[in-house]
Amino acid sequence: MIIEEIERLKKERDAVILAHNYTRPEVQDIADFVGDSLELSRTASKLNAKTIVFCGVHFMAETAYILSPNRTVLLPDFFAGCPMADMINKTQLLRLKSEHPDAKVVCYVNSSAEVKAESDICCTSANAVDIVSRFKDEEVIFIPDKYLGSYVSRVTGKPLILWEGYCPIHASMKPEDVLKVKNEHPEAKVVVHPECPPGIIDLADAVKSTSGMLRFVKESDAEEFIIGTEVGIIHRMKKENPNKRFYPVRENSICINMKKITLDKILMALEKNEPQVKVPEDIRVRALKAIELMIK
Repeated sequence: MIIEEIERLKKERDAVILAHNYTRPEVQDIADFVGDSLELSRTASKLNAKTIVFCGVHFMAETAYILSPNRTVLLPDFFAGCPMADMINKTQLLRLKSEHPDAKVVCYVNSSAEVKAESDICCTSANAVDIVSRFKDEEVIFIPDKYLGSYVSRVTGKPLILWEGYCPIHASMKPEDVLKVKNEHPEAKVVVHPECPPGIIDLADAVKSTSGMLRFVKESDAEEFIIGTEVGIIHRMKKENPNKRFYPVRENSICINMKKITLDKILMALEKNEPQVKVPEDIRVRALKAIELMIK
């Protein structure tokens, strides 16, 4: 019943549903598009629909609005936030920039619109290495994720000025967690997110964004995989690879903010046309430059 009503209201509102790979299985199943931050940002920028229902966290809905201010952007739970994004604000970034006046700021998309507006370019985990590698001789500030930044620095060989931010889900993973699951499934390939600490990266067969993980397990000849990221992605992995087996590094790697989005809240958002996410125009215009460079 609830799914039929959501579908009816989607037509009535001329709405599309975007869902991140970490959302609940039933939310992913009802979405028109499922992906990582970069994929969903690109999708949002190309849509013709009047309404975007963004099933993710607040910074993602902000990004959709920045790209499409003429559309209504609904976030089914307005308080679905991102702890990493909250670890840096505009004032802190301006202070860091004043300490390194010649540095370029590469801002992970997991950040507020205000922070993006003070940055030179955004990146996601899927394209962070490519973006940073373009700054040959320039000093680079990388915010807010110190673990993604350290991974990018390792791959590119470029020293980066890092901020002390992190994703609590990935930061809580320990090498012994990986080794325990590997001992139970010795043939399994270890695939982890670059937001993981260096000790996890060292044990991985592949380090990938969520979209990269999905491609890797689909294209690999292996039949078993140990997955080092939020467990929500395993639902999609199983759907796309029914003959393969997946084991999380930690069963409790659950982002409570992503899980705040439910079918009931999607229905309510469509019924009431709220909560709407908006960004002040002066901030939106400045943040847009950094986001458009990322998408290009």
